[in-house]
Amino acid sequence: MLDYDVVIIGGTITGIYAAITATKLQGRVALIEPTPTEINTVSSPIFGNTQGFNHNKIISQIANFVEQIQHKQQFGIYQGSDDFGEISVNFEKAKKYANYVVDNQLAKYEPAVLASLGIDVIFGEGKFVDRPHLAFVVKGRHLRSRRYLLATPSQPIVPAIPGLTSIGFITSRQIQQLSKIPNTLAIIGGDLSAIEIAQSFSRLGTQVTIVVKNSHILGKEDSEAAFLVQAQLEAEGIRILTQTEISQVRKIEEKKWILVRNEAIEVDEIILALGNKPNLQILNLEAVGVRFNNHRLLLNKKLQTSNYRIYGCGDLIGGYSFPHVANYEAKIAIKNILYLPIFSVDYSGIPWAILSDPQLARVGLTEQQARQRYGEKVLVNRQYLKNLDSAQISSKTTGYCKIVGHNNGKILGVSVVGNQASEIIHVMALAIRQGIKIEAIAELPHIWPTISEINAQTATAWLRQKRENNQIVKDWLENLFHWRRSLIE
Repeated sequence: MLDYDVVIIGGTITGIYAAITATKLQGRVALIEPTPTEINTVSSPIFGNTQGFNHNKIISQIANFVEQIQHKQQFGIYQGSDDFGEISVNFEKAKKYANYVVDNQLAKYEPAVLASLGIDVIFGEGKFVDRPHLAFVVKGRHLRSRRYLLATPSQPIVPAIPGLTSIGFITSRQIQQLSKIPNTLAIIGGDLSAIEIAQSFSRLGTQVTIVVKNSHILGKEDSEAAFLVQAQLEAEGIRILTQTEISQVRKIEEKKWILVRNEAIEVDEIILALGNKPNLQILNLEAVGVRFNNHRLLLNKKLQTSNYRIYGCGDLIGGYSFPHVANYEAKIAIKNILYLPIFSVDYSGIPWAILSDPQLARVGLTEQQARQRYGEKVLVNRQYLKNLDSAQISSKTTGYCKIVGHNNGKILGVSVVGNQASEIIHVMALAIRQGIKIEAIAELPHIWPTISEINAQTATAWLRQKRENNQIVKDWLENLFHWRRSLIE
């Protein structure tokens, strides 16, 4: 007899989410969590791993508050003659607030809470075996289940830069380890977390340098959107070195130095933001028929590995790492595990965002991707936030909304750069998932004055552009109106 309906090999918030989801669907669940130690207290989300509840987001919000206060005088806001000095931030108090928020969020994932839901939480490292039956072994105990779900944490990509490991660095997920705001900071890599971290610390007074190999930051994104975000960062004093690699890291007289091109730059801290890679070596997956490609799991659309009884979700799949995407994958995998494997992942309508200032949000295809797939059938239109009353009122006019559509009215992709882009994008994501066409967005009366009006304005402009490109319709309307005007009433 099998012990469980599903055994989840976790260590992440996504693993816990999957376990709770499976329990609510009446499944019998075991959740394997790495054993926390005094040395590594972040090996398990129950004991401090904040993957999904990142300190970066909270520090970023505090930095945004600082930025707003510094520009309050443009709104005619004054607090007195002593209020014109520089804004200072007590970093220890800021960290305490961030820890308070994270701890509150993680409290609902304590072992006692999970156990009360019917989840068997088992601590320890384990591995798969295929004899005498497929099982996951933890501390000598063979856990047999109908299906298994891999939801393990990834590890940061560490480049082979001479001196980097010996000199020391922190990753984008270890910001809480900083004891104070650094005076100077080097960020290696231009992934999503790099942008938020760079802007946050720059607004807190740090001199920040970003080093990337690509021609611009956010190399996977629409270049127009990426360049606008990059321009904003540079306008705030962040130095961005593109098409550049660090050749060496050294410590001279207790100071860290990075060598880029022909220049040595002194920094207090080095942060890696090159993305993550899965850490699956210890699970003995090869022995049970699970195949890899470039150290990443090979999964089908149902999230099954090459061993149909073992599923995967989250960072193991690759691409951008977003908690909401990982949880979506976990939900699909759990339904396939507990019921029938008939559910497939569909990423086309899942939005994501970078919570920089301005924010960058996207759903669906970029303009380049759409043109490669559909060619001349693609129409693109953008409208700028500066034309919105709401943006003018709040003095947040940087940015635009860009709709990439098929000439039949189908929305292929949307990019939004600007204030509240992460909120604006949701209605467009719903439209893509439900097959709602651009005309419906244009006809929806939006509340005035709101930033969401940009959706209707862009959709209306897209339809106007489509009509202008159709010479037959233009000629027919011109003849119709000419004929009507010639009639005598």
